[in-house]
Amino acid sequence: MGAEAAKIDAYIAAAPAAAQPALRRIREIVRAAAPDAEETISYKMPAFRRHGILIYFAAFKHHIGIFPPIAGDQGLDEALAPYRGSKGNLRFPLNEPIPYDLIDRIARLRARQDQVKGRARKRSKLTPS
Repeated sequence: MGAEAAKIDAYIAAAPAAAQPALRRIREIVRAAAPDAEETISYKMPAFRRHGILIYFAAFKHHIGIFPPIAGDQGLDEALAPYRGSKGNLRFPLNEPIPYDLIDRIARLRARQDQVKGRARKRSKLTPS
């Protein structure tokens, strides 16, 4: 286990007890969707990064937050509407069942978007100026 993964372990251990199972499950979901992504702490939150940040997730007093705002899949967008905060970030209340199926869809979408971003960067480096 790397130093960054240990930091995420410490973050989860320090989170409210009610949030810890959800944080662990979200971590597993994102790891499965993007197995080659690097775990890190960014903005004091656990995150996964490949060509950029795939996803941040964090525990708050009454909810689990997922960042950045998700876009690019209309069906997913509609399903996430009840969880959107004022800036488009997602809030999953801890007093309700966490919709892990939606979080899996988010992780897979963000992994695909990141893969496209990586290919675009690679092409731009190969293209002469």
